[in-house]
Amino acid sequence: MVVILMGVAGSGKTTIGRQLAVDLGWDFADADDFHPPANIAKMAAGTPLDDDDRGPWLAALRAHIDGHLATGRGTVVTCSALRDRYRAILQADPARVRFVYLKGTRELLWSRISAREGHFMKASMLDSQLAMLEEPADALVVDIAPPPGQILATIRRGLSL
Repeated sequence: MVVILMGVAGSGKTTIGRQLAVDLGWDFADADDFHPPANIAKMAAGTPLDDDDRGPWLAALRAHIDGHLATGRGTVVTCSALRDRYRAILQADPARVRFVYLKGTRELLWSRISAREGHFMKASMLDSQLAMLEEPADALVVDIAPPPGQILATIRRGLSL
């Protein structure tokens, strides 16, 4: 199985994803690690990515997902996956690829992003991500306000893991 944790910046994808992978004994992949240097430079400058920027990034993530499905090794992948068409690219197999949407209020997201140090994603880009977000109809939706342990339990229960 592949679990894709999705949501805007500051939703806790990496924190929750790493711990979920540890708890399950699965692999972990952060979508940020699949960005080419030009994308990182663009975001670090406060410029949102466009679909041309995202194409190769999403293709690399899909290849990663396909590789795990081929081997049968479970993995947790984090990816903003803001639009339906991006999720369609990543959705290799609806029976084995599940999306978890980590959802929070703008205020909570802003406070988390503003507190981060050394990350290329700037707090000023939150509003562009929220404007772009197409909330998924087919994902497990999890509130990010509770503590991580409760979020993890909600995900495991919701996906029967």
